[in-house]
This record gives sequence, structure tokens and C-alpha cells, in this order.
Amino acid sequence: MSLLFTEPFKRDYGELPAKIQQALDKALKLLMSNARHPSLRARKLPGTEIWYARITRDYRFTFQHAGDSVILRRTGTHDILKRERKI
Repeated sequence: MSLLFTEPFKRDYGELPAKIQQALDKALKLLMSNARHPSLRARKLPGTEIWYARITRDYRFTFQHAGDSVILRRTGTHDILKRERKI
């Protein structure tokens, strides 16, 4: 499985505090090794093909499965989920 980074994800990542970036890097490693790892708490956004997973208590990232790849869409606080629902 490979990770594909969208431009919005790259921009969001750059705006995260360094501590959250490190936590996200760890979460992405977990995603690659076991997408169902309990600490990710991955869930599907209702009515979409978009998934979200936990970075910390306050931060999430969204992604989609595309064959053998995972497309990383956005990352940020819980507000990121509201923006994804509008797409």
C-alpha cells in the first residue's frame, strides 16, 4: 500500500504544530501497517467514501482508499470533518 498526498493535505500538514505533525506521522505508520488499529479509531463519514482517523484527541485526518493506495485528503482539528462533508 502506498500513500498519496493531496495538495490540501500537504498545506494542512505544514500548518500543524510540530508536536501534532509527529503524532500524525506515527498515525500514518499505523495506518500503513494496520488500518484497523484501535488507536486510529477510523470511521467512515456517513454517505461518503471518505474515512477519518484520530491523530490526537483534538486532531483528525481524512483519507480514501483507491486500489492499493490511500489518498490523504485533509488534516486538522474536528472542523476538518465539517469541511469534508461539504465536498
